[in-house]
Amino acid sequence: MGPDADLVTERLARGVRCFVVRMEGALAGYGWLSTGPEWIGEIQLELKPRQREGYIWNCVTVPEHRLKGVFRSLVLGMASAARRSGLRRAWIGTVAVPAEKALEPAGFRPALHFDINSVAGLHLMRVRRSTNPDLATDASSALGVRAGLVIRRSHPRRH
Repeated sequence: MGPDADLVTERLARGVRCFVVRMEGALAGYGWLSTGPEWIGEIQLELKPRQREGYIWNCVTVPEHRLKGVFRSLVLGMASAARRSGLRRAWIGTVAVPAEKALEPAGFRPALHFDINSVAGLHLMRVRRSTNPDLATDASSALGVRAGLVIRRSHPRRH
């Protein structure tokens, strides 16, 4: 699990669920599903899912299994498990184009777009709404951020 291995016990203790994909008996990928507040390091915001919402995060494909559909299978399985457990919505963020391409067939739609730079201890972020105003409003509420330019001190955090 790389640099976050020491956080696994704490995540499981607070009810975060870990999902894995195995190929030929070996770990091919993993991801986390949370229904409570989670820090999103890339945008330095805390997502606070509402009742019956969850957040899919920290999805990783083991390098030797990339380009084999592991991420898509993982997200489809996690979304299905979320629905079976009564969640109406699952939030997910991406930082890579291949991941974005895998999400639409899984039923995910863009809510907000972020352009981010960190310079001299400052976190600069431009937030843009998607074309779906209701979804963008819900995402803004869950993240506690509005469209526009956000400038503040960088606040890296592990969770």
